Amino acid sequence: MILFVRDLTVIDFSYLCPQRGLLGESFIVDVELHGGLDATSMVLDFAHVKKLIKKAIDSLVDHKLAYPALNPVIRCSQIDQTELLQMDSDRGPIQIASPAEAHVAIPAQQITELSLTEFLQQQIKPLLPANVEQLNFVLRPEKSNGFYYHYSHGLKKHDGNCQRIAHGHRSTIEIYQHNMLSPRLNKLWSERWSDIYLGTAEDQVSAGSCQWVQPQPDSHFFRYQAPQGWFEIALPVAHCEIVPCDTTVECLAEYIAGCLKAMENAPYKVVAYEGVGKGAIAFA
Repeated sequence: MILFVRDLTVIDFSYLCPQRGLLGESFIVDVELHGGLDATSMVLDFAHVKKLIKKAIDSLVDHKLAYPALNPVIRCSQIDQTELLQMDSDRGPIQIASPAEAHVAIPAQQITELSLTEFLQQQIKPLLPANVEQLNFVLRPEKSNGFYYHYSHGLKKHDGNCQRIAHGHRSTIEIYQHNMLSPRLNKLWSERWSDIYLGTAEDQVSAGSCQWVQPQPDSHFFRYQAPQGWFEIALPVAHCEIVPCDTTVECLAEYIAGCLKAMENAPYKVVAYEGVGKGAIAFA
């Protein structure tokens, strides 16, 4: 017998890629449980599937920074409760220091749908009752015929896991000019924010102000304290855009609208997404 749940949850996270650098991603999660029926004539109660498995996924990966622990270009060190990750990517050196709970090591050479799926299956299968013989996940990006970008950020004022300095999303963008969807502007913005880190101006510091990340040329440095602890990140200048606001989706929608208005005085509507199925709308 196979029990399935489509669209169980969405994983919003970032990961380290030796080629593309720091990437934000959003995966929709489908799950299948293979096994016999229990005393209630179920493989597993749907309520338990949603509660147990979603909670485990959230704890393991969601709003974390995943890194491929078997890749030699990534170095990991720990001082007390702070974990420092360093990677020499094709885009330049990247350093990230966070409380250890904000990172997750994936035993693989690369972070892919397959390596992440295998990790989740190995970690979560032991949590299930004995009658569940096999656990299968499918991780998939949202289907989109439009434009999207991958971005990473951190929200220091957030009281949940969004405060982590390197988590992210794969987000659709819809820009309307004169009430008409503008492919030109959507393409422009998706290319501008392709594989980007969005840093808040008030969080930018000098290299000498950082405690864990080391000075490196042609880089931006960000540091802040949040309820979970101190966070620091250093990335190549070309990997970042510094915005004069918090990087909530509401502020990003307003920021995009304001930039468009400054470029050309016309009426705009910006529909900015934060991952899958949620976002904000701004007008200018």
